[in-house]
Amino acid sequence: MPDDTRVYELVEIVGSSKDGVEQAIKAAVARTARTVQGLDWVEVQQVRGVVTNGAVSEFQVVLKVGFRVMEPEELKKKRK
Repeated sequence: MPDDTRVYELVEIVGSSKDGVEQAIKAAVARTARTVQGLDWVEVQQVRGVVTNGAVSEFQVVLKVGFRVMEPEELKKKRK
């Protein structure tokens, strides 16, 4: 496959945080990056919250993340 061609897989994940939307996004991406190789981009799909006693107590963010579907040679290089 030519070097300028890439194939991506999309996965939907949900991040949550009591501290805000940005923290929920960062936590979800950081956690996903620890287990998925080739993570390249993120797209926010939905923002929602949990309401407790009339106040937002937790923020939830639905994200689509894109990661490269790698060639076997790329995977071998990353494992070394």
